[in-house]
Amino acid sequence: MNGTVPPQAAVPPAWPPPPAGAAPPRPATPPPGPPSPGPYTAPGAHPAVPGPHAASGGHATGVGASGDGASHRAAPGVHAPAPSGSAADGPPHPAAPHAPTAHASNATPGAPAHPAAADPHPPAPSAHTAPAGDAASADRSAPSPGAPAQAGTAPTGARGAPVQGQPAASAAPPAGVRLDRRAPAEGAGGGDDYPLQAPDPRVAAEPAAVCVACRAGRVDDDGYCENCGHAQPRERDHMEQECGPVAAVSDRGLRHHRNEDAFAVGTTALPDGSPVSVAVVCDGVSSATRPDEASLAASRAANASLLDALPRGTHPQQAMHEAILAASEAVNALAGEQPAEADEHAPQQNAPACTIVGAVVTAGLLVVGWVGDSRAYWIPVDRSPAVRLTEDDSWAAQMVAAGLMGEAEAYADHRAHAITGWLGADAYELEPHTAAFKPDRPGVVVVCTDGLWNYAESADEMAEAVPADAAARPLHAARVLVGHALDGGGHDNVTVALVPFPAVPQGAGSA
Repeated sequence: MNGTVPPQAAVPPAWPPPPAGAAPPRPATPPPGPPSPGPYTAPGAHPAVPGPHAASGGHATGVGASGDGASHRAAPGVHAPAPSGSAADGPPHPAAPHAPTAHASNATPGAPAHPAAADPHPPAPSAHTAPAGDAASADRSAPSPGAPAQAGTAPTGARGAPVQGQPAASAAPPAGVRLDRRAPAEGAGGGDDYPLQAPDPRVAAEPAAVCVACRAGRVDDDGYCENCGHAQPRERDHMEQECGPVAAVSDRGLRHHRNEDAFAVGTTALPDGSPVSVAVVCDGVSSATRPDEASLAASRAANASLLDALPRGTHPQQAMHEAILAASEAVNALAGEQPAEADEHAPQQNAPACTIVGAVVTAGLLVVGWVGDSRAYWIPVDRSPAVRLTEDDSWAAQMVAAGLMGEAEAYADHRAHAITGWLGADAYELEPHTAAFKPDRPGVVVVCTDGLWNYAESADEMAEAVPADAAARPLHAARVLVGHALDGGGHDNVTVALVPFPAVPQGAGSA
């Protein structure tokens, strides 16, 4: 774990015999004599085994634990590790004779040969504990990272012991030498630890999305399956919301690649404390730029305007008028956000546009407002009579109003759904429509886009599609109506909001 080398048997390498006439080699250790303190011996510490920088002239010098001349002599290439005890532990073990060996590079003419001895009882090295008096010196003697090896020094293993079978002058960093400390300057204390940087945590790759249709293909960045090409659900593909007694559901449908409808619902209270419910539904104009953004901006702006004006005592019909104007301003602002590059590449594109229809229901009043062909229906609990509360701003409605075509003939024409009024910067003239009613019986208000009323156009057809318990379970009823449109073909986005109307005192006017 800390880079130490496992203990190895002190077997001297088989060196070639010296050539004929060569002088005997110099001894590996000097004869016994007064010890000289090493350059890195700390005051009060036992002399330690010198590291690579302690050798002079490429010769290894051993110093015993007791500091006297009776130190253990090490054979060339095998450095005896420092004992773990101090001088008080007892005399050192006697040196055992060993066959004299010599390095060819260390042979000195005229020097007598001295036998080299190895310690017969070397201490067992430990991977985590250092011998007494040796830990500091072992760290001090370690060369700094990247420092070149000195000539004539052998690579060392644990605690400065040379590694068997390695050449004396090796360019590789010494094995087992700690490189996480700085080598101190001459005569300085121990080196400071290098701050070791922790490895970067591995970030798990996000699993690839699988197609909801074929369950086998991978979904690309555009939201389509690479296998079957099916468009994957988006956040607005299907939305549901329930707020008090009001509920709304919106669905992308079966033919469109995105949902360009939007809705907003909410509840608040009038100054007298009576509750009031609000629902707004918008349909983006597909032929315009960014119709989904236009419908979302308009629905949010109108809803916020209503919830702000009604508690201040503004009449619901006036509040609805102001809400439509606020929605128009929000859509107009989108035209100014259009990048110049988009206008150059698609000059024929119209500004963002949408239709709007909203309803405000108080304890005794029902107010609706609209621009375009989104509609509102009144469906009483007893189903008689069901009434359509809005008139479309469309080509078909104009033909019927002018008496030029019958209703069935006009809506069968391919120009029937061409709208003549909308919210947007390029609208001819904004004419918000508002109307107020006082129903005399409980019921529910259906606020929807043409994606629903195309499959239940008349008031009676809508009444048949609305569940009987719609006032008590508005969210369930909204889901049923969206399913009715999808079962009919789902050619357009489908959005519907249901606002229950409470019972009112007798004598109130009817719708």
